Amino acid sequence: MTEASGVPLSVLDLAPVSQGSTSAQALRNTLDLARHVERLGYHRYWLAEHHNMPGVASSAPAVLIGQVAAATETIRVGSGGVMLPNHPPLVVAEQFGTLEAFHPGRIDLGIGRAPGTDGVTAQALRRSTGPLSADDFPQQLAELLRYFEEPAPDQKVVAVNAPGNKPPLWLLGSSGYSAQVAGLMGIPFAFAHHFSAENTLPALALYREAFRPSAVLDQPYAMVAAAVVAADDDEHARYLAGPSGLSFLRLRSGRPGLFPSPEEAAAYPYTDLERLFIEDRARSMIIGGPETVASRVAELLESTQADELMVTTMVHDHNDRLRSYELLTKAVRGS
Repeated sequence: MTEASGVPLSVLDLAPVSQGSTSAQALRNTLDLARHVERLGYHRYWLAEHHNMPGVASSAPAVLIGQVAAATETIRVGSGGVMLPNHPPLVVAEQFGTLEAFHPGRIDLGIGRAPGTDGVTAQALRRSTGPLSADDFPQQLAELLRYFEEPAPDQKVVAVNAPGNKPPLWLLGSSGYSAQVAGLMGIPFAFAHHFSAENTLPALALYREAFRPSAVLDQPYAMVAAAVVAADDDEHARYLAGPSGLSFLRLRSGRPGLFPSPEEAAAYPYTDLERLFIEDRARSMIIGGPETVASRVAELLESTQADELMVTTMVHDHNDRLRSYELLTKAVRGS
């Protein structure tokens, strides 16, 4: 049985831009939250990569990682993740080699294979009209890893700052593909339970079945990312979580915007189908007061046997987000 109190807690931050606020304030909130959870004893702090979404300020994870690492002292900081199809591997290697050189032993390089945005934006990022292909991912990943090795004497392209400054590599996923690749490579795997809950257990099983010991890991190491909203009681937590459902609904319908307020979410005229959509998504979230959160976290860790829990909390008010992480820590740690 997994003991929740002994599992490391970490944070996935999208730097939400709330209705009535600005992206500049969202970025300042990110630094404040990172310092806050470091004091609470969280293990790592990852920044997501999303583009063309007004309600998400986390569009340049390498830049944010440098800022967060400089504003903190001990917490690991990384990407959750860098979407490799969007970037030349050389650029990623130079960025993260530089980050590791500045903050040795504190940087994580989490890699995803999805673009993290719509097709038009993905083409703008890649400056190409060619289709995105999963078949290219292994080649991109291999190229990225080569840049961290000591260059051969006749090597024409060297990733400056990368050799000798390789941060730990993670693969991220919401399906089984990256799970199998991570297992075969013998590296840690992070699954987006908050995005694809129905695939969580199958993907983790694939990762563990495919795992081959490596110089990095002797045995599998799986992290599960879950959406959590904690408040003083269940009713208030559901109220604070309301905007998350409305925001996701708008994203899925091609109308992303600033992160709505609880009042806006409560007053929105949902159709019956929209309510079913939101209720279905909420079932994969952990929403409630301390007792409910403690119970649901324990259930998730028991079912997944995760080695680490990464938490993303999307609420409108920054103080409510700080409070949610405090309550989660007390609920899971018992102090």
